[in-house]
Amino acid sequence: MGSPSEPKHSRRKKGIGRFLAILGPGLITGAADDDPSGIATCSMAGAQQGTALLWTALITWPLMGCVQMMCARIGMVTGRGLAGTLRMKFPIWLIAIASFALFIANTINIGADLAGMADSVQMFTGLGSHWFVPVLAVSITMAAICFRYKRIEKILKWLALSLLAYIITGIICRPPWAKILWQTIVPTWPSNHEAWATLVALLGTTISPYLFYWQTSQEVEEKKAKGQKKLAARRDASREEVGRRRLDVAIGTFASQLVTYFIILTTAITLHAGGATKVETSRQAAEALRPFAGAFAAQLFAAGVIGTGLLAIPTMAGSAAYAFAETFAWRQGLDERLPRAPAFYAVFIASMIMAMSVDLFHVSPIQALYWSAVINGLLAPLLLLGILLVACDRVIMRDQCSSGISRIVVALATLLMFGAAIGMFIF
Repeated sequence: MGSPSEPKHSRRKKGIGRFLAILGPGLITGAADDDPSGIATCSMAGAQQGTALLWTALITWPLMGCVQMMCARIGMVTGRGLAGTLRMKFPIWLIAIASFALFIANTINIGADLAGMADSVQMFTGLGSHWFVPVLAVSITMAAICFRYKRIEKILKWLALSLLAYIITGIICRPPWAKILWQTIVPTWPSNHEAWATLVALLGTTISPYLFYWQTSQEVEEKKAKGQKKLAARRDASREEVGRRRLDVAIGTFASQLVTYFIILTTAITLHAGGATKVETSRQAAEALRPFAGAFAAQLFAAGVIGTGLLAIPTMAGSAAYAFAETFAWRQGLDERLPRAPAFYAVFIASMIMAMSVDLFHVSPIQALYWSAVINGLLAPLLLLGILLVACDRVIMRDQCSSGISRIVVALATLLMFGAAIGMFIF
């Protein structure tokens, strides 16, 4: 608290500074959920189903929030990443399979995201999008290698502001708020095969495996950045630390689902209302907006794709690198120099190189995302089950287990993800 003589604006500035200091891994992880391929999924949901699925953003926020907070607590209490913690309870071969599946799914997703970003850059420059894929991939990789963790964290926090593009776009489109709010609060149950498939896709793009690994590992990185290099020094978390991270995660996941809401809303009241229901990529969504909402809205939408891609791609490649490093006990971390953690960075670089080949060999982004969704859809519920079992283990969690409410919500999310996995093959 400031002294009575301290000016109000000074106290206000300090209060804002303290609040911004709290934001970190939770905000970044939540914002990274809205990657270009996720934007494409939400755009398809709005274009095809209109406002019928707006209510999903309300449901998925607490589910996503509890899952990410459980992952955060695991990292804060154990001082290990997710794969390293799971190794304490499950055989290494099982963790290795999960890490490999994550690597494949993330690489495919990165390839689709790079293509989406390059398409958006083409909208602004008029140059061929294929030229920008390697430029973007190399730039992101070099930044991850050359910058240390705290600088990367700061860059990613600023990139989270790119999410505002979708909120502003939605407001520009002037939705009929009375009708929209009613459809948000009162769920419309899917009535056909296409609606069910879209619901499954929305759930899958919200609760993604790479977010689990990234959130947990960033808690470890935060402690390393404070000088707690050794495992013994990183264990345990105070009530105050947990409280700060809970706020951070709540804000990050809320921002993620608010953006999901506005993307569905924007495409519903423009594209769906205008009969433009065939949207398969984020670029198509941006271009389709032009005749309905104007050039500025279309350009803002495309700019958001570039910003969210720069935020999400490092988290995907990084989460795979963390997963392998924790599984095989390699030296790891974005705070390490390349010569000190060669295997960790080799996984990051390999993921980016293979992702570029998705565009080089003209693989359909929709086909790529389909297989990425299949792998993630099968991996997510199994990982959630493992996370839940670890979070309930008093020995591993050093008597700092997640609350009963959190465990119930994550158990519900696990059941829904198992249902979504089954739904991929039925619907």
